[in-house]
Amino acid sequence: MKKIILDEDLKYIDRKGNLLRSKTELSFSRLLSFLEKGYEYDFRIKLINGKEVLVDFKVDDKYIEILDSEEDLDKFNEIKSSNPDLDIIAIGRSKFGIKSGDFETISFIDSERDQIGSIFLEDSSLAFDYAHILPLVEKCSIIHGHTSTVMVEIIGKMVNNLVIDFSEAKRIIKETLSTLDHKFFINKRYVYREDSIHYYLSFEGPRGFFNLQLPKDTTFLMPGEATVENLASIIIKLLSSKMPPNIEALGVYIYEGVNKGAHILANIK
Repeated sequence: MKKIILDEDLKYIDRKGNLLRSKTELSFSRLLSFLEKGYEYDFRIKLINGKEVLVDFKVDDKYIEILDSEEDLDKFNEIKSSNPDLDIIAIGRSKFGIKSGDFETISFIDSERDQIGSIFLEDSSLAFDYAHILPLVEKCSIIHGHTSTVMVEIIGKMVNNLVIDFSEAKRIIKETLSTLDHKFFINKRYVYREDSIHYYLSFEGPRGFFNLQLPKDTTFLMPGEATVENLASIIIKLLSSKMPPNIEALGVYIYEGVNKGAHILANIK
């Protein structure tokens, strides 16, 4: 039987491990993390009328409620009427923002002309094998390898109701990952000499002195240490040149093993 995925089956988990209620909340938590803003999720506040409610996000001494439903709208209006001095703002679709009666509500524009959307691709075929060494990290200061799967989020203006066709996006991602597959990643600062065929590297690490001769066609020199965070940035740079002009930002998740990895979100030009 064909498996059907229902909305209630989806799980949205932020980088802190909080189970969020919607993709909108997840996107907003990513934005806060990208801006390096600390936040508390589902923060309990007490209204002047004695009732306790949960506000979606507390950032410093300010509060943010995501309007995903009529219930969220009712809660926000109750908070505003009961605690008028509370520094709170709502973010949501315009059909809820207009109803809130709060002129400071941030609304998502529903018009097709201005609509920004995002898609994400997570597929077992989006993976690559590589080796690396991190001389500055004792546990990783020997040559070792990984098989890493990749998830890519593509953000941009909607064109004909699409951000980008899924098949085209998958083709671009797989083509990009193929240039990284079965490569040895190393910080270019360790190269002391090269010829037409090889790089020659040397460095001192916690496990001793390394002196390597590496074939150029199987080596990828990094502008920094070969961390999974740096790899995510490299993938964004490689993808950005292949994206259509309506794409404005890319997010790349690289999983280095099970339940660990790195996420980089960046605007592209």
